[in-house]
Amino acid sequence: MTRGGRAKDRDEPERRCIATGERAPKGGLVRFVVGPDGAIVPDIEGRLPGRGLWVAADRAAIDRAARKGLFARAAKAPVTVPADLADLVEALLAQRVVALISLARKAGAAVSGLGKTKDWLVSGTAAVLVQASDGSPREKARLRPPGGPDSLIGCLTAGELGLSFGRDRAIHGALAAGGLTERIVGEAARLAGLRNGTRVPVGGETVGKDKKNV
Repeated sequence: MTRGGRAKDRDEPERRCIATGERAPKGGLVRFVVGPDGAIVPDIEGRLPGRGLWVAADRAAIDRAARKGLFARAAKAPVTVPADLADLVEALLAQRVVALISLARKAGAAVSGLGKTKDWLVSGTAAVLVQASDGSPREKARLRPPGGPDSLIGCLTAGELGLSFGRDRAIHGALAAGGLTERIVGEAARLAGLRNGTRVPVGGETVGKDKKNV
């Protein structure tokens, strides 16, 4: 599934990952910049000034770039790399996904809870099913993603998903089709790469690692 179910954008600008050497659309990578103090800073939204250093949205790739001195090589200057860089990127991406789902909720494009999520799935309103990674398999099996496994986001915890909806916990949620959902799917794909070890392929098509019928 491409982001939000749209056709793959073959015109999306590509960048080369400094860890793998592969070229891929920007949406499937994480941008880093060198801060004023020479420290490597994750630029999750791609807005910080400075030359971008791009790494695949994959924990192993980020760890390799940090361990092998690839940031300094790409920047052509000495840099300081946080010891927990991959963890920092994961946390920032999780915050990003939670914030975007919260925006979708406020816009009426997202619901949570078993009953409301099921209603959206039955009526065809739901384009994407969101389920907590730490929810019980039996509970999650009660619902199926509307477009098959690739229309499932499963990289958020119940606490994180609940936070998106102003609740302590949530196991089920659904997103309506639209531009905001496309952004959520893209960011969730990057987060899945950090949490599940699932590389985001060209076009950012992978939403989560779990391919079971849930």
